[in-house]
Amino acid sequence: VQLQASGGGFVQAGGSLRLSCATSGSTFRGYTVGWFRQAPGKEREFVAGIMWNSRITFYADLVKGRFTISRDNAKNTVSLQMDNMKPEDMAVYYCAAGTMITSERRNRHAYKYWGQGTLVTVSS
Repeated sequence: VQLQASGGGFVQAGGSLRLSCATSGSTFRGYTVGWFRQAPGKEREFVAGIMWNSRITFYADLVKGRFTISRDNAKNTVSLQMDNMKPEDMAVYYCAAGTMITSERRNRHAYKYWGQGTLVTVSS
């Protein structure tokens, strides 16, 4: 599964940005898709995830209520809508796909396929 993340850019604090993750030559069917981010000098951390059936979504506490993950299985895309952004949201954002047990779905090591990352810059 090849993933392509896009939509990163510059936004002011309080603003919004929408990231997209698309597959190339494959499908997301059956995979949990997650968004992770990595700020300079920090470890890659979980942001949001969505199960393949789209009915179950899960978020990191830091973004809950501000970010929304969704997927369009027909178009093989997963989106991350980021609202009310904060300077601490600034990072390189990665999408990833994999199959894992429920307890591991926030664990980056449980995701087998990764996109290349897209940079999000938030000014204060």
